[in-house]
Amino acid sequence: MTSLVVSNIGPASSVQDGGRHGAQRYGLTPSGAMDQLSLAAANTLVGNAPLAAGIEIGPFGAAFTVRDGAVRVALAGSPRSAEIAGRSVAFDSSVTIADGQTLNLGFARGGAFSYLAIEGGIEGEPMFGSLAVNARAGLGSPYPRPLQAGDAFLVTAASGGPERRIELPKPAKGPIRVILGPQDDEFAEDMKALFLDSEWKISATSDRMGYRLEGPAIRHLHGHNIVSDGTVDGSIQVPGNGAPIVLMRDRGTSGGYPKIATVISADFGRFAQTPAGTSFQFKALNMAEAQAEAKAFAKLLRSLPDRVSAIENFDLNIEALQHANVAGSAVSAVDAGTWHALTGE
Repeated sequence: MTSLVVSNIGPASSVQDGGRHGAQRYGLTPSGAMDQLSLAAANTLVGNAPLAAGIEIGPFGAAFTVRDGAVRVALAGSPRSAEIAGRSVAFDSSVTIADGQTLNLGFARGGAFSYLAIEGGIEGEPMFGSLAVNARAGLGSPYPRPLQAGDAFLVTAASGGPERRIELPKPAKGPIRVILGPQDDEFAEDMKALFLDSEWKISATSDRMGYRLEGPAIRHLHGHNIVSDGTVDGSIQVPGNGAPIVLMRDRGTSGGYPKIATVISADFGRFAQTPAGTSFQFKALNMAEAQAEAKAFAKLLRSLPDRVSAIENFDLNIEALQHANVAGSAVSAVDAGTWHALTGE
């Protein structure tokens, strides 16, 4: 059977989908892709459901080799060098990898995660309705851990037909937008202003559970302990040392630190893609504005199939092209026989 084999891969790479939902009351974290738009775009290109399981590739390089058939894949997310047999591969498009060929990927540039979707999806045993990996909990399939060299995915052979590309809107720039709270009353007005007005960086010690922020210390009014309550993706906790932590996809479902703000869902993927050490700021929205952005993001996800078009393939005869006069009436400065007489003067 056709397979896609992991030849080599860096840390922070795993199988992810839209996440497992409906059981947070039991302490089961959702997990899922850090950047759902990129996962959905890659899946759409190869005809999968938008949030079907794909391979989330961390900041480091990776390589995948096809065995016993051809496999169609698509790449989206953080750009990085990509090539098959010395031929460059474009992001936001599909490509078919022939039997025995290897897709080589470099380091992420300007982001943190890229997504590799495989035509026909990934075979695995859903755990609580999802293949998404949460390594701490031992959840996920077919490998409930980060991927390693030698891992193999049984996949569907390429269906043929033209490759496709997708036109995505340019990534938004500017501050990461948040809603203050739910425990912003645990912070004085000057501390909330400091949080919004300061430049922050993501620490290199961050992971899928939480992004630790580097910047000024945010002090509490009444201490750093509260009665533990529920968290969501993007909750920004402030522990006793005053260094905020943004909770990510593998977060716990509850926590006992005050939450000064919450990253809006429409900006969560953009925030997750922020490379460690890159400066950024936060901007507060009200609830109505955040809901409008959430609706616009949902509309964008629904529009992905309409943004896909076929890639018109054509073959160039390089040898013939080398001998062709592609410049029209070209002349040689050292060959008077090619010079053209001026007329009308």
